[in-house]
Amino acid sequence: MTKIYYIDRETRKKEEEKIYGGWVLNLFYGSGLLSEIFGPLFRNLSAKIPFFSKLYGTIQANPRSKKKVLPFIEKFGVDISEFEKKPTEFLSFNDFFTRKLKKGARPLAEDNQRAVLFADARYLFFPNISKSDGFLVKGARFCLKKLLNSEELANRYESGSMVIARLCPTDYHRFHFPFDCLPSESKLINGYLYSVNPIALKKNINYLTENKREITSLESDHFGTVQYIEVGATHVGSIHQTFEPGKKVKKGDEKGYFAFGGSCVILLFEPGKIKFDEDLLAVKDMEIRGLFGQSLGAIPE
Repeated sequence: MTKIYYIDRETRKKEEEKIYGGWVLNLFYGSGLLSEIFGPLFRNLSAKIPFFSKLYGTIQANPRSKKKVLPFIEKFGVDISEFEKKPTEFLSFNDFFTRKLKKGARPLAEDNQRAVLFADARYLFFPNISKSDGFLVKGARFCLKKLLNSEELANRYESGSMVIARLCPTDYHRFHFPFDCLPSESKLINGYLYSVNPIALKKNINYLTENKREITSLESDHFGTVQYIEVGATHVGSIHQTFEPGKKVKKGDEKGYFAFGGSCVILLFEPGKIKFDEDLLAVKDMEIRGLFGQSLGAIPE
């Protein structure tokens, strides 16, 4: 089975990711003989036919699924002290998956000229998109025009900065605003539901531009206009927005959440609008796991 490694931001140690449903992921997207024979069929069926994601989502929302919560917590070492609810209070596995955290569980970097990480996730950072020769697969870059469904926006951000945050099934699955801003209404771009796990992206980096996604423009006094993109993935057929468009929000306010499954958030900054923290950029050719509220970067001097 293919292994995935990342750097933990707090400890600076290299960690092996505990993959939920790893054997399915490897069958669909791996490189073994069975994957080569059956992988294309299985991954296309699961990604392109919404019925399968809806069915799986229904199963995870069924009250009987709550029996999986405690074994999941134990197997993946989820910190229950952060939960707003007790583990036994969740009504289903999806209720646990979309859990809220206690107030203060994720302290915010408070400087108004500093943006924060917007989710618990594995992150990749690109200070200048145009100078990035690819990630995960060298020389393979996805197309901004396809991602944004707009040539005008693609031209605007092609030399800007990008953040890619991958949320695993084991992560807290709500996402937040990284700074004070005025958010627009979200724009839906329909698409497929391929996995965004590194194993899958090494197979085809363009899954990021083919998947269902929502785009929100954030107008900020300090960081310019930022594109905030939620990307659905395997078994994530719906992206839930909880903010009010056209109403100013504060750094750390909740923007929305993903239902069960793996998922991804991408941020695009205009050129020269943010300087990522040095410790985030120091990690090369590997994701770094950060927590919502930790510092992302500041306004360039």
